[in-house]
Amino acid sequence: MGSAAVGAGLILPARLRAQEVLKVAGIHASPVENAWNSRLHKAMVDAAEEGVIEYVFSEGVSATDYPRAMREYADQGADLIVGEAYAVEREARQVAQDYPDTAFLMGSSGEEAGDNFGVFGTWNHEGAYLAGMLAAPLSETGVFGAVGAIPIPEVNMLINGFREGVNAVRPDAKHLVGFIGTFFDPPKAREAGLAQIDAGADILFGERIGTADAAKERGIKAVGSLIDYSDRYPDTVFANAMWYFRPLLDAAMEDVKAGNPTARNYTPYALMIHGGNDVTFVESMVKPESIGPMEERRAAIRAGDFEVPIDFSEPT
Repeated sequence: MGSAAVGAGLILPARLRAQEVLKVAGIHASPVENAWNSRLHKAMVDAAEEGVIEYVFSEGVSATDYPRAMREYADQGADLIVGEAYAVEREARQVAQDYPDTAFLMGSSGEEAGDNFGVFGTWNHEGAYLAGMLAAPLSETGVFGAVGAIPIPEVNMLINGFREGVNAVRPDAKHLVGFIGTFFDPPKAREAGLAQIDAGADILFGERIGTADAAKERGIKAVGSLIDYSDRYPDTVFANAMWYFRPLLDAAMEDVKAGNPTARNYTPYALMIHGGNDVTFVESMVKPESIGPMEERRAAIRAGDFEVPIDFSEPT
């Protein structure tokens, strides 16, 4: 696959090979250790280990190589191709048109297309909101920083969700926001975090990996996103806005197996009510009095009695 690193297919027990197992290919623009890509990768690895799919993948695929990688996996007989169309929206849709018998599930800010091009966004804004509720009373300065990648809708709504959670507890809070202009550059995220700390922030929300490094360096607290950073930063990260790709993957796989069109927006499966996102936190690192109100709000979200605002506007 050109310059991409290709993962070998996971070997399944003979008893599982006899069953109908979908062939799924993952195409990752970043290394699979990148927080966002790791969520997709883990869901597909888990599904393969359960015998639900056969999984092959490429990582570090450039935008110029991306359409070719999609075509090669389709030619190899993949039933479902999972990836990200953010940098190749037009080209990815053209590939899907050329392979009508292959299903595509692509991270995208655009709409579904044809019969086989499904899209999804990263909605862990509910977990971010709850993390914001826990963060609010921890700040001494009342200034909260957030470091994002690029101001696309999914990134914006996540930062806005954290902000709304903070404001629900602390309406007078001040917020600083910075974007690093790329999806994977930990040193840049660290630099952006340091700049916000210099401007008075004493709590950082890390939409991008690397933000917690700045918080650790300056001895302040941080919130992680997508994955659980608590073990990596035991004295720094007190909460994480988790995202789980498996509910979206399962929904797409069900459509493929049933022969249904996959030209759908699968994003709603990322909502907490479907198990697609949540908050984790270290109880000893948060204010005891903040846990009860947060848990009440979390229960209301899960029950459908409270809706975290979806705000795609660029935070300022």
